[in-house]
Formats: sequence, C-alpha cells, structure tokens
Amino acid sequence: MTRMPAYDRDAALEAAIRLFWAKGYHATSLKDLENALNMRPGSIYAAFKSKQALFLAAMERYFEKMQAGFRAHMAEAASPLHGLTSFLRAYAEDGSSVRVHACLLLKTLLEATTTDSEIADPARDYLDRMKGEFEAGLSAAQAAGEFPDAADTARLARRYQAALTSLQVELQRGLSGEELAGFVEDLVEPFDRLAEEAAS
Repeated sequence: MTRMPAYDRDAALEAAIRLFWAKGYHATSLKDLENALNMRPGSIYAAFKSKQALFLAAMERYFEKMQAGFRAHMAEAASPLHGLTSFLRAYAEDGSSVRVHACLLLKTLLEATTTDSEIADPARDYLDRMKGEFEAGLSAAQAAGEFPDAADTARLARRYQAALTSLQVELQRGLSGEELAGFVEDLVEPFDRLAEEAAS
C-alpha cells in the first residue's frame, strides 16, 4: 500500500468522515482506518491519539461543513424564506451541493449505546446547533415579514429539521424522481402556507 508522503490532517479527516459514515463507529476497525487514511497505525495514534478522538474530530469537521454549507446557501438566497425553502428543494436535484443521503450526526445517535455518551453527546449538541441555525433563518424570515409575527420560530425550526431528516432518510431508501420532488413539496408546503398567511 502506498503511503502518504506527509501527514495531511484535512485529507485524513475527510477520509475518516467517509469511512465512519459508511461503517459506523463501532464497526470501523484500525485496519479500516489504516487503509482509508493511508497511514500506519502508529501515525494515526500519533496524530489523533485514539479511534474515539479521531471520530470526534471527524464529526466536528462534518458539522462545520454542514453549518458552512447552510450559511452559504442562505447568504446567496434572494430572501430568508427563499433560502430555507430552496435548501429543502435542492434535495430533489441530482448533484446538488447540499444533498446528503444520511446525516452522520443522526447515524451516530442511532448507533450509540447507553454507554456511548462520549460520542452521542457531541452528536446531539451538533444537531441542536444546526437547529439553532435553522431558527436563525426562520427568525430572519419573520423579521422580513415573510412569516406571521405570532409564528413560533423555535417550533418551526424543529419542524424544519425534522423535514430535512426525513428527506435524508427517503434518499437513503432510494426515493427519486417525481416521487422525491413531490415529497419535498409536501415538506415545504407548511412554510409556504405561513408565508401566504403573512402576506394576506
């Protein structure tokens, strides 16, 4: 096996994200990591200290990319509401940069046992922080008059996150084409309805 000429932390973390996403934390062996990261076991431990520490670093990187992607999408949108709804609608587009078939954070929570608080708690925290991103977008839409003043943006953020999760699940199950597009519109409809209420 050809080894990396020098340790590249970014490349190693990206490889670790792909591996942990595919196999999960517990099923990933040291040999798997050695092959995926193209590093010897001693180099892996020297760089990341432990398998758990590597997983936590990979999960942090995954969250940061997800957060940055959402923020970039919102910054480019014509309005906060358009940013929120187009982010969901992008999941129906093949090759979309926002499209993720399943969330590593959610998969971690589903895999974690009662003794896995070291990996489950950070995953839960990252999901909460993403919900905060969604709430900020919804609050911006409300401030722009795109949602009614009485709308509860915290509850809407949980609904939005649930919609995003269900989209990822359906993609994982293989939903595509017209069915996927229709499913996305069903998820977007409550937010469009609130926008219509605010405009009336």
